[in-house]
Amino acid sequence: MTYTLKKFISYYKPYKGLFFTDMFCALTLSGIDLAFPLLVGFLMNDIYVIPDTGKIMKYVMLIGAGLFAMYVIKYFCQYFITSWGHIMGAKMETDMRRDLFEHLQRLSFSYYDETNTGKLMSRIVNDLFDISELAHHGPEDLFISVVKLVGTFTILSMINVKMTLILIVFTLLMLYFSYFYNQKMRVIFRKNREKIAGVNAIAQDSLGGIRVVKSFANESVEMQKFEAGNEAFLETKCDSYKIMGKFFSGNGFFQGMLYLSVVLSGGIFISNGAISIVDLTVYILYINTFLNPIEKLVNFTEQFQKGITGFERFLEIINTLPEIQDAKDAKAIGHVKGEIEFKEVSFSYNEKENVLRGIDIKIESGKTVAIVGPSGGGKTTFCSLIPRFYEVTDGTITIDGKDIRTLTQKSLRDAIGIVQQDVYLFGGNIKENIAYGKQNVTDKEVIQAAQKANIHDFIMTLPHGYDTYVGERGVKLSGGQKQRIAIARVFLKNPPILILDEATSALDNESEKFIQKSLEELAKNRTTLVIAHRLSTIRNADEIIVLTEEGIKEKGTHEDLIEKDGMYAYLYNMQFEV
Repeated sequence: MTYTLKKFISYYKPYKGLFFTDMFCALTLSGIDLAFPLLVGFLMNDIYVIPDTGKIMKYVMLIGAGLFAMYVIKYFCQYFITSWGHIMGAKMETDMRRDLFEHLQRLSFSYYDETNTGKLMSRIVNDLFDISELAHHGPEDLFISVVKLVGTFTILSMINVKMTLILIVFTLLMLYFSYFYNQKMRVIFRKNREKIAGVNAIAQDSLGGIRVVKSFANESVEMQKFEAGNEAFLETKCDSYKIMGKFFSGNGFFQGMLYLSVVLSGGIFISNGAISIVDLTVYILYINTFLNPIEKLVNFTEQFQKGITGFERFLEIINTLPEIQDAKDAKAIGHVKGEIEFKEVSFSYNEKENVLRGIDIKIESGKTVAIVGPSGGGKTTFCSLIPRFYEVTDGTITIDGKDIRTLTQKSLRDAIGIVQQDVYLFGGNIKENIAYGKQNVTDKEVIQAAQKANIHDFIMTLPHGYDTYVGERGVKLSGGQKQRIAIARVFLKNPPILILDEATSALDNESEKFIQKSLEELAKNRTTLVIAHRLSTIRNADEIIVLTEEGIKEKGTHEDLIEKDGMYAYLYNMQFEV
């Protein structure tokens, strides 16, 4: 908890001016609230002592002017607290959300292999909302409460010590009661966040795959899954409200006991002559001032638990280190020729059985190498190790003789272009999606990239041309059109190393024909690795590698491997027969 609070407090640092001004305004408000009953007491005592009506009116006007001045000051202080205090909280929330998103961008593929996107969205959006409220109201409410409690206790003790001691007994019981339920609320609020994250995950998963849902007419199945998650969240929400009900009603009961103790003890002390009616009136007025900070502390308890559980979940991600990080002395890759070498490379996911074993191969600069083999043989994993999406378990991968682990990830990935089978287009227009391949490009460069990818003519037939909205994940475009936009991205990036991961396997023959020409143009003068299931598309590769679970089974040109009559020939002939 100490670390959590220190980390939380660190987010106040950029807004120290706002924070201390907010605290000063809170102190001023507390002073005004403490002064009001005292002024009333002075006025009542003067009325009893001074028989002259004119003098009484003079005192009334002076006190009235003083109260008016105080409430004008209170207006401006309250305005600052409500507006700029909340703005400070919102800015801190924004900083946390930025830090969280930035950290998520740095986390490795392996993290996303194990984590649901919907749950991450819940942490980015839902968890941070209550943190903003805590950031603003937490210190302010705590400060006001302490000032008022200390000030009120001092004044009440000056009026009557015995009554104040009775008051303290009930206050201590109230604080113990609050602490007890505070612990229970912390547990239940964390469960609430976990359950709503589950609901978000189900909704994101279902809506993201809505076309699959509808194609199988499985709306009722998705509804059942959502209903189960929704009901689980409702159950924890009901539990939290039951605890909150006991918490607030219990505190209300103790507040009533405070009033009762003052009325009964006050009556006894008046009858004994130990306190005057005026002092008792002032004392009762101060009970409200005394209860107000206690109510604030009660509300702060609920607010603190909501905010701090959200912040703890925030820290869970922030404290997760990326599996792959740049070395302290990592250098930019510099000029790249494109020679790639695997030296005794092995790889496994989560220390399980190796996906790749003892891979030894050298890919010469500017050559096109195709990687084929049965599903599960590690073809995509082989290519994913080059840009360090995953880290090798054993061995070394070099580019132009440089161990990729000694290079900065950014410079390494800038040198590699990837076209995948499952193309991801961002919500926006066509120009923005092509321009994603390179920052600060001109329209002319975007058009040239589209022309090289054989997609320009199609784009010009659209109503808004390059400004045409593609829909979520490019849903308004066909598979071939999306693929050519992805190829245009890589043309724009112009990397020396190219990875084509089954870039045509999901397309029809006509689309494949167009795209194959684009890919051949793209591969010119680059080191190119091609993962392909359609073996007819890689006949002209400089070298073909047959990769299986046991490692590299065969390698050579198409003609050499056909003549060898091994696994490649078997796979090729099987496709030909089909």
